Amino acid sequence: MSHMETSFYQQAAQAELEKIHSAALTPRARMAITVQDMPCQDPEVRRHNMQEVAIGYTREQAMLEAERCLQCKNAPCVAGCPVKIDIPGFIRKVKEGDFTGAGQVIKQTNLLPSICGRVCPQEKQCQLPCTVGKALGGVDKAVQIGRLERFVADYEREHGLQTVPHAGPSSGKRVAIVGAGPAGLTCAVDVRREGHDVAVFEAFHKAGGVMVYGIPEFRLPKALVASEAGLLESMGVQFEMNFLVGRTRKLSSLLKEDGFDAVFIGTGAGLPKFMDIPGENLVGVFSANEYLTRANLMKAYEIGKAGTPIYPSRRVAVLGGGNVAMDSARMAMRLGAEEVRVLYRRTREEMPARAEEVGHAMEEGIIFDFLASPTKVVGDDKGKVAGLEVLSYQLGEPDESGRRKPVPIRGSEHFVPFDTVIVAIGNESNPLISRTTPDLHVDRHGHIIVDEKQKTSLDRVYAGGDIVLGAATVILAMGEGRRAAAAINEVLQ
Repeated sequence: MSHMETSFYQQAAQAELEKIHSAALTPRARMAITVQDMPCQDPEVRRHNMQEVAIGYTREQAMLEAERCLQCKNAPCVAGCPVKIDIPGFIRKVKEGDFTGAGQVIKQTNLLPSICGRVCPQEKQCQLPCTVGKALGGVDKAVQIGRLERFVADYEREHGLQTVPHAGPSSGKRVAIVGAGPAGLTCAVDVRREGHDVAVFEAFHKAGGVMVYGIPEFRLPKALVASEAGLLESMGVQFEMNFLVGRTRKLSSLLKEDGFDAVFIGTGAGLPKFMDIPGENLVGVFSANEYLTRANLMKAYEIGKAGTPIYPSRRVAVLGGGNVAMDSARMAMRLGAEEVRVLYRRTREEMPARAEEVGHAMEEGIIFDFLASPTKVVGDDKGKVAGLEVLSYQLGEPDESGRRKPVPIRGSEHFVPFDTVIVAIGNESNPLISRTTPDLHVDRHGHIIVDEKQKTSLDRVYAGGDIVLGAATVILAMGEGRRAAAAINEVLQ
């Protein structure tokens, strides 16, 4: 986006602010304020770069959007937030122009606001029950809580106003956190606040989990993740990188030999699922996990400089309809593919991906083949992908999730040429910890079984995030990390 376009948003918001500040606003008048659009890079420009797509609100836009909040006494938005941010409280501060105060309110319960403001599905959580959205007939008309959270966090960082959470007096207790993803980092903060010593054990060389290996740079800049994870180090949290619990050291050893008083497992769901169709072993078929990890964590897009190669692609098929599928498709486009198609068995209405991400993908030229799914990966005489045999579908009756079932249309198989296939149909739990830890109970999917306080079947061992939930969201994982931390702090007192 050009400076001129940003200036347009700024001036339009400023003009409306001046108008409404000259009169006391009634609830009806607040609901008449226009929802503030998010300034973004032009699609034709951004599809060729790795810079962040959404540019963020201007100061004037943030204050104007905050004016839309009715400050409901029952605060339905807070009930929709997995970490229970005082949303009316921080928005009130934004409306007053007290952005530092807004940040302090948010950080009472959420240390990762830059991240949550960018990648959380607010339309399914805090914004879904918003009174304004319900009154105006759609969640897209709700107060834009996520955009305001992002603005506050960015304002703090850009003006050097970030503060380090206070760690209490030393308790002499030690807690091990397995996995430096959103669940682990959140648990680490809340435990450290109580004065316990905290050590985080991470299998990769960078902290952040899915936030660094899964979510692309153009949606979540990695410098933000490093910055917010760095706050934990400032609190005294220790990080042990390239440390794979279950292989480098068993979980039981952390408790028995290393003397930790409690352990939290937040290892995520990093084992990719495949479709189990013929040809998935051909050269040119990738799990979304591998493709995105190479591109994000290892920066394969820096051709000639990166520590890993990336497969050269012209025509790419992405299988799936979630956020990971959108990330994979948009990344493939940025890595030079001439054509990228997303194949999904249902229609756009049933896609689990965020509407904003689907819209951005379409703007960038990604093609969507709805009501279609492959039955076979077809190879050439060199063992490489040549294309897909694709079956067409129609929608039948709703299933247990409420979405209509895709029903195959007999005889509709047809061949579509591709040279690369990315499978983005979800992940399962890595079984390493459960297989090396006797008596740790898991369900048939390999998810660790916990009680209402996130306690596992083992004494002093807790778990949360995707290793418990299956592939979920950053904010849900954080909510589980907070709940586990509360239980650990209670026990260690």
